[in-house]
Amino acid sequence: MGNLEHVFSPVMVNQMEVKNRIFMSAMSTSFAHADGSVSEETINYYASRAKGGVGLMVTEVVMTEPVYKYLKKTLTLQDDSFIEGWKKLCDAVHKNGGRIAPQLLHPAFMALPLPGTPPLVAPAAVGPYYYPTAPRELKKEELPQLVENFGKAAFRAKTAGCDAVEIHAAHAHGLLGGFLSPLYNKRLDEYGQDVDGRLRLTLEVIREVRKTCGRDFPVIVRISGDDYEVGGQSLLEGVYISKQLEKEGADLIHVSGGTTIHRGSSITPPGTPQASHYRSAEAIKAAVSIPVATVGRVNEGWLLDEIIANGKADVCMVGRPILCDPEWVNKIREGKKEEIRPCIGCLGCLSSVMLEDHVTCSMNPSFEIENEDNLKPAAIKKKILVIGGGPAGMEAAYVLDQRGHEVTLTEKLDHLGGQMVAAGYPIAKNDILKAVKYFIHRLESTNVKVMLETEADEEFVRSFGADEVILAAGARPVVPQGLLGHKKEVIAEDILLGRAVAGKRVAIIGGGSVGAETADFIAPLVNDRDVRNRKIFILEMLPEVVTDDKSPGRSLLVRRLLDKGVELITNARVTKVGEDSLTYATGEEEHTLACDTVILACGYQSENRLAEALTKAEIPFYNIGDSVKPGKIKEAVTSAYQIAKNL
Repeated sequence: MGNLEHVFSPVMVNQMEVKNRIFMSAMSTSFAHADGSVSEETINYYASRAKGGVGLMVTEVVMTEPVYKYLKKTLTLQDDSFIEGWKKLCDAVHKNGGRIAPQLLHPAFMALPLPGTPPLVAPAAVGPYYYPTAPRELKKEELPQLVENFGKAAFRAKTAGCDAVEIHAAHAHGLLGGFLSPLYNKRLDEYGQDVDGRLRLTLEVIREVRKTCGRDFPVIVRISGDDYEVGGQSLLEGVYISKQLEKEGADLIHVSGGTTIHRGSSITPPGTPQASHYRSAEAIKAAVSIPVATVGRVNEGWLLDEIIANGKADVCMVGRPILCDPEWVNKIREGKKEEIRPCIGCLGCLSSVMLEDHVTCSMNPSFEIENEDNLKPAAIKKKILVIGGGPAGMEAAYVLDQRGHEVTLTEKLDHLGGQMVAAGYPIAKNDILKAVKYFIHRLESTNVKVMLETEADEEFVRSFGADEVILAAGARPVVPQGLLGHKKEVIAEDILLGRAVAGKRVAIIGGGSVGAETADFIAPLVNDRDVRNRKIFILEMLPEVVTDDKSPGRSLLVRRLLDKGVELITNARVTKVGEDSLTYATGEEEHTLACDTVILACGYQSENRLAEALTKAEIPFYNIGDSVKPGKIKEAVTSAYQIAKNL
């Protein structure tokens, strides 16, 4: 990695010196109490990342007033009663050598429409297309109170010991972002239309924060340098806005990009370039004299240092890698690249705060005080057999070894990784292979005995004499017998791993993630009707494709398929597969599709044959991962961790 001297040099933000140029960007966690107060989980989350070497952490969004919430459990500084909890949080962060800044937000039309919440408000009666009703346009006489609330919240942050505040005005999002973007600001008064009108409210907020907190208190402002959207804010406007922010007293411009509605533009999934907003940051840095930060898949040490060394930005905002591995900063500083728990970019963290009690991570099974890095030794050391070398098996073997057990892991193939290997082959999925490499490297540092090319059957298990058996046999592709009969019919995994090559006219049965990613993998890179191009058809029984992925990555994948000319046939039930064609029904109509290759992507079923044999033989075992129920990497890793940490 080199010495990374540029990124590990200090930086001044107003009168505040930060020890390095790695700041943690805001990410929702839902660790707060239901009333928005700081919890012990909140304190542990931020304190552990301060201990991990982050220079300054920008917290998840913090409410400035009591009416609207961004999430069910959203931090707040709406009144003085919340200061005490924030003092505890600041003290814990400072004790671990870090600095902290709450990200102040009024969610406005992006608030959660919880029962009892008044109608959502906005610059104009324009809101997200997925809400059933339009928001209410804010009256001009309401704005001074909203501005005052920002100032009071900032003062409470300062009183609690926070080192700075960040004002969220990016992504055409929330109150200030909505006012800034012409996509949502349709006002005809002095707060609308031209860029000065749209910027007016944000400048008033900065002025109010300066009034309450003084000139020496650092104020960061997060904006979109460019909305990347027809009719949205342009980069030229972003540069102009940044100049006005500096004049008003901003101390650092945090340059993001895109909007929350244009999926994959603001929170960048795999398939987008690293440092995805750096060009906007570079343009703004050339126009202002205060520090400028960039964000968006800034996820490797060399990349951060190149950005700083080449003058693209002064600060790198890093999010998901630090959520995934609290020690990420220390590890890149110490050159421990192979020890970094890699973020795979799945964005499960983003969806989890909406769907679960708190944030979760596919690669990090625990955000609790006890986690992979400080496991409790087992009270009784046991001889344990782990069967299966996929993510669940490797996670279980590692955790068991760390707790002092004698562990043997068997794998029937000649390599570890399980289904993760094939999952890392599609376009934009290479980060999954980094995860496989990480799991393998981590096992190599333990005392786990790994036995490859070893088929563990009932006789093997019985003769091994383990005190405990953990079965992580994984899953196998579903191959419907009624859909066989084509002269060239293969499963998706065979195509991805190079065991088979698709022809020129390809039908893929199954339009979930596997089928769509396989189509993306073999489709022509350019849809130019070249004679060498493949023609690919996806047949999916559901009304839409890739319904098993809720992340912004789905949007990019589907758009790539459309750009490449892949034909998506939904509500389609395949009824027959012949030697050189297949037949499918859409409603009452049947259609015949000529094809020289049929690829089966019909899902996975648990590999439960050994489980059934062990159960019949009355040999006790723990079943984990896909061999219980096929799922995502997160479920495999978490189930393995939970079993192994308690054995």
